[in-house]
Amino acid sequence: MHRFRSAIAFAAIAALIVAAPAGAAPRAARAGADTTVSRPTVDKVYALVQLAAAPLSTYSKTRPAAGKKVNFSSSTTKSYRALLAAQRNEFKKWLQTNAPKARVRGQWDISLNAVSVKLNGTSLATLRTSPLVKRAEYEGLYYPTDANDPDLGIIDAMAAWSQGGGAANAGKGVRVAIVDTGIDQDHPCFDDTGYTAPAGFPRGQIQYTNNKVIVAKVFNMKLNQSGFDAKAVESHGTHVAGTVACNLDTPAVVDGVDIPYDVSGVAPAAFLGNYNVFPGDVLNAHSEDILNALDAAYADGFDVANMSLGGGAHGIQDLLTVAVNNLDAANMVVAVAAGNSGPGHFTVESPGSAARALTAGASTVPHFVGAPMTVGGSTYGIAAGDFATVTADLTAPLGVVLAGTALSNACTAGVPGANGAPAAGSLTGKIALISRGVCTFSEKIRNSQDAGAIAAVVVNNVAGDPTAMALGGIANEPTIPAYMAALQNKTALMAANGQSATIDSTKAYFATTNVDIMAGFSSQGPTDVDFRVKPDVVAPGVNVLSSIPGNDWAFFQGTSMATPHLAGSAAVVKAQHPDWPAWAIRSAIVNTAETGVLKSFTDGTTIVTDVNIEGAGRENLLNAVNAKVGLSPVSVSFGAIPSGAGQTKSVAISLTNLTGAPATWSLGIADTTGSGVSYSLSASSVTLAAGASASVNVTLTATKGAGGGDHQAWLTVSSGGTLVAHAAVYTIVK
Repeated sequence: MHRFRSAIAFAAIAALIVAAPAGAAPRAARAGADTTVSRPTVDKVYALVQLAAAPLSTYSKTRPAAGKKVNFSSSTTKSYRALLAAQRNEFKKWLQTNAPKARVRGQWDISLNAVSVKLNGTSLATLRTSPLVKRAEYEGLYYPTDANDPDLGIIDAMAAWSQGGGAANAGKGVRVAIVDTGIDQDHPCFDDTGYTAPAGFPRGQIQYTNNKVIVAKVFNMKLNQSGFDAKAVESHGTHVAGTVACNLDTPAVVDGVDIPYDVSGVAPAAFLGNYNVFPGDVLNAHSEDILNALDAAYADGFDVANMSLGGGAHGIQDLLTVAVNNLDAANMVVAVAAGNSGPGHFTVESPGSAARALTAGASTVPHFVGAPMTVGGSTYGIAAGDFATVTADLTAPLGVVLAGTALSNACTAGVPGANGAPAAGSLTGKIALISRGVCTFSEKIRNSQDAGAIAAVVVNNVAGDPTAMALGGIANEPTIPAYMAALQNKTALMAANGQSATIDSTKAYFATTNVDIMAGFSSQGPTDVDFRVKPDVVAPGVNVLSSIPGNDWAFFQGTSMATPHLAGSAAVVKAQHPDWPAWAIRSAIVNTAETGVLKSFTDGTTIVTDVNIEGAGRENLLNAVNAKVGLSPVSVSFGAIPSGAGQTKSVAISLTNLTGAPATWSLGIADTTGSGVSYSLSASSVTLAAGASASVNVTLTATKGAGGGDHQAWLTVSSGGTLVAHAAVYTIVK
């Protein structure tokens, strides 16, 4: 198997570090319900309407040259903006005549030439009849996709820093926009000592800024009615921002446990921007809120945007994905979460489905904070969360709740079998042992409490470390202490049924060996309709430790937590290669990722090879800053091939020499899977001058009767037998 491997081995040594007794530090909300809640993905009251002319980012006379930004001060740009404004005014007049109830609410000209419209009963079909309209769609609804220094070791970040002069220069001067729930600028992660804001900054609501968090703006279509501001009320955005750019070596304490290392962001020297699209207690954002934030960040000169959010994907692309593609073309890297709708193919969410988004899947970080539990002569780490924990050492018999011979989910009272709740009185005075799955943590723990349990331990149903459990929002939340145990300990704990167990009241930090396990929730490709590979690349996203408001810290999980690793990495690459355009930065991160290291969430050992689960692999920042060749696109898709048809198709991929000297690379196809489909290249090698590009055709040949389902391979780029880049090649036979 071809593979990139880490230049530095990450040593995750299992250890138990006993800390001081836990205090009553506040805990943040965590993504923790086992059930998938159906959420609306569109708002049919509002529409986004794309007008015919190209936006500034793509218009031939205003789009920037490679590595540059749109020149807003040029006469050409000003003249074209006036033309676009005139077109929007013409459309407003058209509405007055043809759809008098509709009202234009917002407008854009950077990422899209578009307006938002409150429909007031007007149909999309009516809007589409305007000769000025290219496309009209309902506004999407997007949500935070919840749920350093193992994180940094996993992706070789510190070694990458050394290539650019050390941590003091990691992302220095690069601006990263956090399109999220806001950033608590008063957190020690964002202390601005030693920072000088660029000229003209801070901007926006400056009471929420400093010389590191240089912008604070709020975007909510109902802002005037609700009076929201940019303050970070929810924890999500501050956590994301800390992963991107927490100051170097910031001490952390979680639930009273002193973390035995000091936390740093991936790009600790970067500037941050708070572009709050989830203000106050708002937990969904409209497309136009996000478009406003993205365009504002671009106009403010930001180099990278982080969007740890997602919503439903509809067809090939919605207008938000078009905007992401256009901003990347105009040289702003946009890192986006793949979503938490996995496992299973076709679960990638928008706008992570955008072709030019830097889309993140999630894998494990091998650590957590919890309590030691001793039973049967062995000690296990069990993770604390939002539920009560013991205030003094608790000793009681372990009560294993069985459904036949299997561990029960303990979900439904009076229902026998795997989901049945324990019978009344069956757990009196015991510590219940139950399984994760089917219903919320709150429901199964409440059922155990009602059966007499004095504490509960929920065994995880996916490989890796236990995670912090969130309250499920039921009317009668349980009050007994509750923790999560790792799946790998399930057999031993079940065998200890009836034995005396002790849960220690003194929490501790646990470092484990459960690294590089794919998160079961991580959304998978391919994309709808056109069947492109997504995610692009995987980054740490389970048990990620980062900042939350109020000088606090928490472990979160989600592709939300993986995405800022990519955004921070983009900032580090940008700082070391300031002339590289956005697509090259994106390619450097994707096409140098490590393969052969990610493991399945089902058992924690089987190596993942499906490109629609792992993308190009798990990111390696050291490889990225040393990238030699840029590939565009970052993966090759042939879409769907009809079964039995027999076809030959070609897709062009561009290779660009990112080095300062001429180079020759050998090209190949490796690890082809499936029967009846093969791939070939129009050239076996390319020789390029510094900065030069060449196009190579990848050709698919499908025989009649080719096997159905997924077919994939790897395009490899090598120098002297050493792999320097790779790209996934994919098609599906239907």
